[in-house]
This record gives sequence, C-alpha cells and structure tokens, in this order.
Amino acid sequence: MNDIKNNTYYNLFIRQKENQFKIGKRTYNQRVKTLNALQRAIEYTYRNEIREALFKDLGKPKVETELSEVYQILGDIKYAKKHLRRWMRKQKVNTPISMLGSSSYYIYEPKGVCLIISPWNFPFNLTFGPLVSAIAAGNTVIIKPSEMTPHSSALMAKIIKDVFNDDEVALVEGEAEVSTELLKLPFNHIFFTGSPNVGKIVMTAAAKNLSSVTLELGGKSPTIVDKTSSIDKAAKKIVWGKFLNAGQICVSPDYVLIDESLKEDFIYACLKWLNQFFSENPKQSASYGRIVTTKHFERLKSYIDNAKTLDATIESGGEIHKESNYIAPTIISNLKEEAALLQEEIFGPIMPIVTYKTLDEAIAYINSKERPLALYIYSKSSSNIKEVMQNTRSGGTCINNNIIHYANHNLPFGGTNNSGIGKSHGFFGFKAFSNERAVIKQHTFGVTELLFPPYTGLKEKLAKFTIKWF
Repeated sequence: MNDIKNNTYYNLFIRQKENQFKIGKRTYNQRVKTLNALQRAIEYTYRNEIREALFKDLGKPKVETELSEVYQILGDIKYAKKHLRRWMRKQKVNTPISMLGSSSYYIYEPKGVCLIISPWNFPFNLTFGPLVSAIAAGNTVIIKPSEMTPHSSALMAKIIKDVFNDDEVALVEGEAEVSTELLKLPFNHIFFTGSPNVGKIVMTAAAKNLSSVTLELGGKSPTIVDKTSSIDKAAKKIVWGKFLNAGQICVSPDYVLIDESLKEDFIYACLKWLNQFFSENPKQSASYGRIVTTKHFERLKSYIDNAKTLDATIESGGEIHKESNYIAPTIISNLKEEAALLQEEIFGPIMPIVTYKTLDEAIAYINSKERPLALYIYSKSSSNIKEVMQNTRSGGTCINNNIIHYANHNLPFGGTNNSGIGKSHGFFGFKAFSNERAVIKQHTFGVTELLFPPYTGLKEKLAKFTIKWF
C-alpha cells in the first residue's frame, strides 16, 4: 500500500476515485452537456491547431486529418448523444416462474476510474474516441497519450484542461515510464491501444489489480484477391488503404494474398493508382505523410534491407530519406517466408505481395499466423467469400473494400486473441466502460421461500417438482 501511495500519480487517482460516484450519477442531460463541450473544442476552438500538430508530428495532410481524426471524433460524439438516452435506460428481462413475485432488469453502471493509454498513429482519434465512450458511460478518466507525437500530446493536454476538471478527466504526458507508474494503480478499467507485445505488459499489470481491460492491438491483416475480383478496383482500394497515413494504421492491409495468375496485372494496376494518388514523386506530394520517428524509420528500412538480402523484387518504391523520415510507397514481391516483412507487423508504407495457387492454400497461410485485427476479401464469388469467412477468424472483415468498417459506429471494433480483447465504438464502447449490473426486485411472497430449511420430505418433493417443471 505504501508503494502505491508513493506513486507520482496517486493523488490524482484518489481525487478521481473520490469523485467517481458524483460523476457516475450524472443524468443524460448532464453527460450530453459534457460531450457538447468536448465537441465544441474539437470542432471550433482547436480544429486548426489539431491540423498543425498532426502535420508537425506525422506530416499528415489536412484532408487526412479531417477525415481520419476530426470527422471520427465528431462522429463518435454525435452518435453517443443520439443513442445515450436508450443506453442508460433500465434493461428489463424476463423472470422465470420459479421466481414468481419478482421482476428482473439490468443497468449499465460506470466502471469507475479508468485509464486510457493511446497510440501515436491517430493520436486525437484514438484518444478522444475511447474518452467519448468513457464519458457517456459516466466514468472518471486519466489519459496517457504517446510520447512519439509530442505536438499532438501537448495540444490534447491543453484541450483536456480547458474542458474538464482534473478530478473528472486528466491527461498526463511523459515517456513510457509514466505508463508504467500509472499501470501500478488499481484502475477499474484500462483501455489500451497499441502493439500486441505492449498489450501483454498492460494485461499483466492489470491482472495484479484484477482491472478489466480493453486491448485494441494489431497484427498482420491479410488481403485476399481472387480470380473473380476486379483487379483495377481492388488495386485502387488496397493502395488507398495501405498507404493512408504512410501505412501507419492498425487495420492497414498488411500483405496481399493474390492468385498467382493475377500478380503482374495487379502490380501494374497498383503502380497506376500510386502515380495518380501521390504523383511520380511521392516525396513532393502534399497527400503523402511521413514516418513518425527515426526509430520507426530505421525499423522499416531494416525490413526493406532484409528483403533485398533475400533476393526479393522491389516492384515499386524503396527510396528513403532519413532526414525527413521519408519512405516511398513500396511494393515488394518474391519474398521468402523468413523475410521480416512476412513475420512482423509492418505498420508502414511497404506492401508485400504473396501468391497462391488455390484458395485453400491462401486460407491455410492466413491460419498459420496469429488471428488478425482485420481480414479483407476481394471477390465476386459468393462461394469463395463464404469459404474464407467460415474458415478464418479475425476481429473484423471488409468484402471488396478495406479499413472502412472502422468508421461505422454501428459495428463493434476490435480484435481477437493476439489482435485484441474487447470491442469499442458506439454502443460497444459504452459497454466496454460499463458494468452490467443485474437486479431482481421482490414484490410479493416468493415461491423459493417454500424451499427454505428445514428440508422435510415435502420440501424434497417440491424441489424435485421445481427441477422437473420450471
């Protein structure tokens, strides 16, 4: 206990813990008022500063910022406000006849004091998205954003301080050691977005306090392109999804599994769309971002170098510029299975092409790896689509598209096993930050009272009767 009291963030945690029931009792109107304040800050007060911060941290184009950051946050808020009254209602359920004289329902009550640890690739979206769910559910929250996007983290701290008191929502900046200290505290719920390796560390820390967790992780999301697909349309969508945010997206198409007869046509189509999206010189394009840090740049460079040593074919790209953390949109084929690009989550603008002879071979290849966060299928064959869906597992799937499932607030978002635990977005995010509290209310004499001790012969008969008929 003394170790916890000596924790740098103990007093902040205690203030939120003492305030949790006041926040938890907020009505629908009071919660909406809080969401409105956050909405105004994002939509009007800080919108231009958000664009500037993301450009400084990631070289993110303004249009990408609007679509992948601002639009998503505002969509989360508007969706929550629209449905929150229904989510907060008492949820009535049937009561069995053996409990005659009572009624049953459950309520979504706040979990309490929550920790959100957010990543660097979409810093605003992946911080404020979970925060919206936590506020809607009536929790207090401490946020730890990534240290890799300092301009964005500093601006988020400014926004949080402007909108909230720190005994309700607080943001703590700092290096990884800050997360380590925060994870020692007995939070009621921890929401983490990041890599599977760090997710394991978070889950281990949460287990010491039996804190519940939502882990939004990643992995190698495969993209199948079969013989029946429209190659040009598939290439257009895959190139967009793969190189958005310079490939630094957890649901990015990690690698393409394509029927071997289509490989050359597919690569040709990809080159056409790369040129249309980012010009012949993507380094000069205002539509193409940069790698977040030198460390991640070096990691991605090592993947390309490794592929070259294994005699892979650079179909496009491969150019790098260390001073600006630039890596050109790169397509690589003829990779050996031991290549790092086929073993590690890429999280960057490098797209491996893997060929297959039969759909069963493609399915077996996917299932030989950890279960992915997303799986994408490009096909006009309903039987092929059914075959893939029934014989693989993933957190989410798009058919003849990629990434867009993330933007549908009606769908649960999250992984399975190595790619994540729990779901977020919309109602599923509200549910992640809520405890489903079961309630039975006795109104009149209960039938079960007839079976209280002492256990006479008559009560034994009644027990057998109850088991048989109720």
